[in-house]
Amino acid sequence: MASILDQYVDSLSHSASSQQNRASLGIPHTGYVNARLEKETPIFNKQRIDFNPPEKINSLVVSSNQLCMSLGKDIIFRLDLAKADEPNQVELGRKDEARVHKLFLDHTGSHLIIALNTSECLYLNRSAQKVRILSRWKGHLIESVGWNKFLGSEMNTGPILVGTSQGQIYEAEVSVSEGSLFGTNPDQYFRQIYNLEEEAGPAPVCCLEIERGIDGKCFIIATTRKRLFQFVGKIPEGSEQQAFGAIFSMPADHLPGFREFPASLGYSEIAFYTPKLRSTPSAFAWMMGNGVLYGSLDYGRPDSILSDEQVWEYPSDVDAVANKPMSIVLTQFHFLLLFPDRVKAVCTLNGQVVFQDVFLEKFGSLKRMIKDPAFGQIWIHTEKAVFRYNVQRESRDVWKMYTNINKFDLAKEYCKDRPECLDIVLAKEAEYCFQNKRYLDSAKCYALTQNYFEEIALKFIEAKQEEALMEFLIKKLASLKPSEKTQTTLLTTWLTELYLNRLGVLEADASKRDLYEKTRDKFRSFLGSPRNKDCLFNNRATIHELLASHGDTEHMVYFAVIMHDYERVIAHYCQHENYNEALEVLSKIRDDVLFYKFSPVLIQHIPKKLVDAWIEMGKKLDAKNLIPALVNYSQSGSTEQINEAIRYMEFCVSELKETQQAIHNYLLSLYALCRPDSLLSYLERAGTYADNIHYDLKYALRLCAEHGHHRACVHVYKVMEMYEEAVDLALQVDVDMAKSCADLPEDDEELRKKLWLKIARHVVQEEKDVKKAMACLSSCNLLKIEDVLPFFPDFVTIDHFKEAICNSLEAYNKHIEELKMEMEEATQSAKRIREDIQEMRNKYGSVEPQEKCAACDFPLLNRPFYLFLCGHMFHYDCLLQAVYPNLPAYKQAKLEDLQKKLSATSQPSKSHHRPKDTDTSSQGKGQLSREQMKADIDDIVAAECVYCGELMIRSVDKPFIDPQRYEEEMQSWL
Repeated sequence: MASILDQYVDSLSHSASSQQNRASLGIPHTGYVNARLEKETPIFNKQRIDFNPPEKINSLVVSSNQLCMSLGKDIIFRLDLAKADEPNQVELGRKDEARVHKLFLDHTGSHLIIALNTSECLYLNRSAQKVRILSRWKGHLIESVGWNKFLGSEMNTGPILVGTSQGQIYEAEVSVSEGSLFGTNPDQYFRQIYNLEEEAGPAPVCCLEIERGIDGKCFIIATTRKRLFQFVGKIPEGSEQQAFGAIFSMPADHLPGFREFPASLGYSEIAFYTPKLRSTPSAFAWMMGNGVLYGSLDYGRPDSILSDEQVWEYPSDVDAVANKPMSIVLTQFHFLLLFPDRVKAVCTLNGQVVFQDVFLEKFGSLKRMIKDPAFGQIWIHTEKAVFRYNVQRESRDVWKMYTNINKFDLAKEYCKDRPECLDIVLAKEAEYCFQNKRYLDSAKCYALTQNYFEEIALKFIEAKQEEALMEFLIKKLASLKPSEKTQTTLLTTWLTELYLNRLGVLEADASKRDLYEKTRDKFRSFLGSPRNKDCLFNNRATIHELLASHGDTEHMVYFAVIMHDYERVIAHYCQHENYNEALEVLSKIRDDVLFYKFSPVLIQHIPKKLVDAWIEMGKKLDAKNLIPALVNYSQSGSTEQINEAIRYMEFCVSELKETQQAIHNYLLSLYALCRPDSLLSYLERAGTYADNIHYDLKYALRLCAEHGHHRACVHVYKVMEMYEEAVDLALQVDVDMAKSCADLPEDDEELRKKLWLKIARHVVQEEKDVKKAMACLSSCNLLKIEDVLPFFPDFVTIDHFKEAICNSLEAYNKHIEELKMEMEEATQSAKRIREDIQEMRNKYGSVEPQEKCAACDFPLLNRPFYLFLCGHMFHYDCLLQAVYPNLPAYKQAKLEDLQKKLSATSQPSKSHHRPKDTDTSSQGKGQLSREQMKADIDDIVAAECVYCGELMIRSVDKPFIDPQRYEEEMQSWL
C-alpha cells in the first residue's frame, strides 16, 4: 500500500500554495485578532492632587502612605494618605532665618529628620506634635540618611548612617524617650566612622543605603557626585548597637571598592526597586554626570552586589547646566528622570525612552520626584502643586523587548495571560531555534503556535528532520480539543506511519540497538496513551493495516492487547499454531464470548488444558454454549477425548449444579455410549421425582433402549410412572426388580394387584415354579389364592397350595366376624340418636317477666319472641331485622314470599254465615298450611342465635358504616 507519509506530503504542498494565496489576500497566519476596543490606560498615569498649599513647598517625602512636606519657612505638613481628611501641621518654632534644607523619612513613616540650612537638625515622630532638636548633630549640613530596616521600630530608629556635605559618615541613633522627668535629647549618640573623598578632596555624601545579604553579611552603598562606594562586612554578634564601625574600619592604605565617572552634575542620586513579597531591593539606578548606571543586585557575590551593570547616556538634549536631571525613580522595568519641565521614562531592557510627560508652566518648575517604597506610587512636586503617578500594568509590553533580545523564557513569563502575545513569542522562538538548527526545540514551540500546520510540517520535511516532525506532531496532537476528531485521526495515523518507518530503519542497523529500543518504548507509550485511546480504538482497523503493511507482528499483538482486541490476538496465535499462547490469553482476559468462539479449534489440539481452563472459569461460562465444540470433538471416537468431555460435563453437574436439560442429556448420551456402568448410578442419583429431574425422560428412555441398557430403562419407566411397562421389562431381567416396581403405586391398589398378577402369571407360566408363586402371595396382601389358581395347569395337585387355601378361608371368616360387630355398633348408635331427638322435643325454657330483648332492650313479653339455648332472647321483629340483611338473596326472596302468604291467610272472612262442613274441612287444611309457613319462617329467621352463631363470625370484617353512606355519615360529623 502507498505510504501515508508520501500522500500527505503531496497534500501539504498543495495546501501550502493555498496558504500563500490566502496570505496575499490578507488572511493572518495566527488564530488571534489583535484588536483593542478602547484606548489603553498608560503605564504611568498622572493625577494632580487636590491641594493648594498656603505657602511654597520646599521639600516633600512619602513612605508607607505617610506624606510629609515643608511649607514656607516654619510649617511641617503631615498627612496619612489612608485618612486624607485628617491632615496635621506642626510649627518648627524658629525665630531665626533658618529654612528647611531636606526632609528624611524612614521606611515605616514613623521618623522624620528635618535638616536646616543652618547646619542644625530637628526630629519629629509620627505620634508627636512637637519637634525636638538633635543637639549632637549641630554643625553638620545633612545630605543623606541611611535607615536601618532591620533594627528600627516606631519609637527607635536603631543604628542609622548620616552623610554630610563634607563627606563625613556618622553612625547615630534617635529614640523617643517617654516618662522621663527631664526632657532628654532624642539623639542617643552621634559618632563619625568614615570620610568619603574624591580626587579634589572631600565630597558631599549624596546617598546612603543599608542592605543585608545572606549569612548576615551587610552591604552599604554610599554615593558622592562622581563616585559610588560599596562597603561589605559582618556585624559582630551581640554588638548591633554602634556596630557599623566594624564595617568601615579598614587600613588607611586600603581604599573601598567604588565606581567613578568623570562628569558631574554637582550631585547624584541612587534609586532602588524592591519586588513585592521581598524585603531587599533587586535592582538599582544611579543618576550621575555621565548618565544613569543601572543593573541588578546580587547578594551572593563576595565583594560587590552590583551586577549586570549598564550605562544609559544622556541624549543630546540634556544639558548639564540648563536642562539636567534632578531626581530619579526606579520601577520594575523603567527608571524615571525628573527634568525642570518634564518627566522621562526609560526602559531598562532596551534603553529606549518610552514615556515623556511635559508639565504646564503655570505649575512652576519641577523640584523633586520620590517614590513610596511600600506602595510604589511616584510623587512629584513644584512650589505650587503636587502630582502623583500610579504605575499600571508596567509589564504589558515587556514581552516584546525580551523577544527582541531573544530572551524567550522571560518573554513568555510576561504574557502568560495574553494568548495572542504568547503566540507571537512562541513563533519567534521556534523560528530562532530552527535557524540555529535546534530542530527539536523548534518543533516544540511551533506546536504551541497558531501558525499554519501545513507550512510548519513542510518546513521540517524539506529540512529532512523526521524526528523533529514527529515531535511537532506529538505536541500538536496533545493540544487538540476532544471535538477535533478529524485532526486527531489524521495526526495519529501519520505518527504511526512515522514511528513504523523509523523503527524499520533502526532495526536494520545493529549499531543503533539502544536507539531502536528507546524509539520502540516511545511508540508503545504513544499507542497506550489514554489521550489517544478513543481515536486509536475508532481507527484500529487502519492502524492494524499499517502494522501489517510493515510486517510488524510484535506491535500488532501489542496494539491489539492495548485496544482489548483480544480476538485478533488469539486468532493470530491460532493461525501460527501457538495454541498454548492463545489459551494463556484466553485464561488471562476470562472473556466467555471468546472462549465459545475459539474452543472448537483449541480442543482439537490441547483438550486437557482447555478443559482445565473451562473448569477454572466456573460459572462464568455457559456449558450449553460449549456443547457444539464438545460434540465435534467427541465425534472422532477417541476414548481420551470423550473422557475429557465427560470430565467437564460431570464438573458442571456435580460442582456447578447445572440444571440445563441439554447438559444432562449430553452427559447421558456420553454415559450410554462409553460408560454404561456410570449410567444407572447417574440416573439413581438424579432421583425418582420427575419434577426434580433435569434430563429429558423420553430421550433417556430411547437412548437406553437403543443401547440395550434394560435396567436403566426400567428406572426411567419408574420415574415416568409407567409401572406396567416397567414390570414387563423388569421380568425380562430380574423378578425381584419387577417386584420392587409392582409396589410403587401405593395409592392405586387395583394397579398394584394387576402388577402382582403379572408377576405371578410370569412365575407360574414362564418359570413353572409353584413355590415362588406361593411366595408372591405372601409378598402382596392384595393377592388371594383364587386370583392365582387360574394360572396353574390342570394337573397340579392341591398339596402345593393347601396351606394357602386354608389361610384364605380363615381370612374370610375373620372378615365376616368383623362385619357382624360393625352392624351391632350401628344399631346401638341409631337407638341413641332416636332417644336424643325425643329428649330435644320435650325440652323447654322459662322467661321471667322482667326479661328484655337483647336487641332493642324493651320488655320481652310485650311481643312475640324467640328464646335460644344460649340464653339470648329477641323479639320476632327485632330478630328479623337483624337477620334479614345477612341472608343470601334466595333466602330473602323465600322469606318475603312466606310472609306474604302468611299475611293472606290471617285476614278474617267477610261472610257472616256459619261455614259449611266443606268450609271447615278446607279451613283445617289452611290451618295446617299456615302452621307449616310459620315453621318455615322460624327455620330461616331462628336457625341460630344472631349473637352466637355463624352470622356473627361472618360479620367480623363487615364495616360499621355502609360504604355507600360513608361520605354522608362523615359530613354529618363535621
